[in-house]
Amino acid sequence: MRYKAFAKVNIFLKIVGFRGSYHEILSRFILVENLFDELYFCKKTSNVEFELVGDFGCNLEQNTIFKAYKVLQEEGYEEQLKDIFSKKALRVEKNIPSFAGLGGGSSDAATFLHMVNSEARLGLSSSKLAKISQKVGADVTFFVYGFKSANVSGIGEIVEKFEEQPLHVEIITPKIKCDTGKIYRTFREDYRIDLELADKMSKMTSVELLSRYSDLELNDLLKPAIKVKKELDNYRKKGLFFSGSGSSFFGIGKTDG
Repeated sequence: MRYKAFAKVNIFLKIVGFRGSYHEILSRFILVENLFDELYFCKKTSNVEFELVGDFGCNLEQNTIFKAYKVLQEEGYEEQLKDIFSKKALRVEKNIPSFAGLGGGSSDAATFLHMVNSEARLGLSSSKLAKISQKVGADVTFFVYGFKSANVSGIGEIVEKFEEQPLHVEIITPKIKCDTGKIYRTFREDYRIDLELADKMSKMTSVELLSRYSDLELNDLLKPAIKVKKELDNYRKKGLFFSGSGSSFFGIGKTDG
């Protein structure tokens, strides 16, 4: 069985505070169902404890799926994991670009949690999986819930479903690798927090937001991202918006449904 790990885009992303070295956000995430990675179990071909097969842009220890694997071990599911991965490997067919602001790694990790929950018959509820996901990384919790649209806050651990009509999203991803950490640090050098605007945006539909605000108004990370990667400015044009910390831009076509 193949499991789909969908991409996401940020309709808006506002920085609303700080928690130590972390940035607290308020953002609208929407699921992009026409772009996804595929995950499935296959026969193991090595003696490693956890065999992960795929074309990743990082080493195993930095991979979000591997982090999810380690968190499940820490949560007391070591024997169940051993039962699965003593005979099986996990293969990931990557379609979501890495370092692109589309949440590919987080979506893969969330899908992996659901796969293990099903394969090992752990019987974990979505809320329990969400709590586990918070230990894995930012954005993973959104993908665990699988909402098509949600307001995400805190450092990504607070996810509130937002009822609205699904949108058809088209994505452009320049071959520019954005360093999320550096972009957030650059934001701190010259920032302005507008809590009132962030709250107002959280109550508006995605269509309203994209029709009423500019790309710079919607995403607090676009300005620092351009400062870090000047070539991003070449891709800005009317009707395109910046997702997360980049480098992807997206536009909205006709609504689905």
